[in-house]
Parts: sequence; C-alpha cells; structure tokens
Amino acid sequence: MNWILTPFKIIGNFVHTFIRELGRMACFLATSFFWVVFPPYLLRRIVKQINFIGVKTTLVIVLTGSFTGMVLALQTYYALVKFGAETSLGPVVALSLIRELGPVISALMVTGRAGSALTAEIGIMRISEQIDALDAMALNPYKYLIIPNLLAGIISLPLLNAIFVVVGVWGGYAVGVGLTGVSSGTYFGGIRDFVSEKDILEGLYKSLSFGMLITWISCYKGYFTGYGAEGVSKATTQAVVLSSVTILIWDYFMTSILLT
Repeated sequence: MNWILTPFKIIGNFVHTFIRELGRMACFLATSFFWVVFPPYLLRRIVKQINFIGVKTTLVIVLTGSFTGMVLALQTYYALVKFGAETSLGPVVALSLIRELGPVISALMVTGRAGSALTAEIGIMRISEQIDALDAMALNPYKYLIIPNLLAGIISLPLLNAIFVVVGVWGGYAVGVGLTGVSSGTYFGGIRDFVSEKDILEGLYKSLSFGMLITWISCYKGYFTGYGAEGVSKATTQAVVLSSVTILIWDYFMTSILLT
C-alpha cells in the first residue's frame, strides 16, 4: 500500500519545500528593506552598482531595443495592411513597446547580463568566507552587499526601459517610414494621439518591480549558495531561470491589475 501514497508524498514534499523557500526569500527581502533606513548608506557603493547594472547594460539595451522596434514595425505593418489600417503603425509599435516589450525584454537582458554576475559574485564571496569575514569585522552584509544591489536595480531598470522604448520607437520609424513608406507625420501623430500617461506609468511600474525582482532573486541565490564551484554554478543557473520565469508571471498579474 505504500506505493499508492508515494505520489502524494512527493507532491507534499515539493509543496513543503516550495513554501519554506518562499518564506525564506520573503524574510531575506524584508530584512534587506529593514536595514535600508539605518546608516551608513554607502552611496558610493550604490553608484558603483548602478554603473554595473545600468550603464554597462546600455549597449545591449540599445541593440535589442532597435531591432525589436524594427521587426515589430515590419510585422505589424503587413498585418495592418490587410485591414487598411497601416496609419495605426506608430501607435501600435509605441504601445507595444511602452506597455509590454520594453519592460519585459529589458528586464530579461538585465537578468542575463547583470543578474547572473551578481549571483556568481556573492556566491563566490560566500564559499570563500568573505561574507563571514564581514560579520567578523562587524560589517552588516546586507548593508554592504544586498541593499546597494536592490536600490541600483530599482533605479536602473526604469532608465534602461526608457532607453529601450525610445530606441525601439525610432527603430520602428526607420522601418515604417523608410522601408514601407508610411508618412512620418502619421507615424508620430498617431503616437501623440493614442499614447497616454497611464500607458507610460504602467511601463514604469513594471520596470520598477522587475528591477527589485531581479536583484532580490539574484542576491538571495548568491547569498545562500552551496559550497564549491558546483554550488555557485547551480545558484547562478537557478537565479537566471527563476528571475526570467518570475518576470513573465509577474508581468501577467501586473497587466491584469493595471488594466482593471
């Protein structure tokens, strides 16, 4: 009869592990925000992480944003032509980039470039006992390692998203006006008429939350990594996969909330 209960034991163990890990991550995030209000504030460290997460990702954002806007305009134009609505190319491209593609793709790019590096860096500090050394020197690891990354992610993602959207709109302009022959005035006039403040705020809220999610998960996986090279490798892989999946899931729930 034990074999009958085996699937339920497996499911129960999985659910128990998932809930315990989720609670541990929540406590990690709560502890990080608790220490934000207490000095020292390590502004130089925050600026350094903004440079690492934001500035050094700008080239990737420009490349992906421009080609995303170009392919989006190309695909959208030939779809709109079938309905005689090619004059709506500008608003469709801009709204798609502002509300969905900009926040999501820029967050995924940051996850792949910066999130993995954060996990590996903190993980190596853990296995080489550098974090224990910070404790021994009465330096709070959360203040020195976690909080600067969280704040840098929250600040950097909206700026990178804005760059992505602007470059994407101009990429769509290059294809829509230069290749398919849509009027320049029609392209930008439609954007002016149909894009509202609510659309821009939706993209801003998403990018802010994505910045927190990426740095939270990456720092958590690195902080509690297993020992050895295999532990760091596993933690880095888990951080990238979990961050990417969480971004897509959270994007759905935010879209559902913001559209109501």
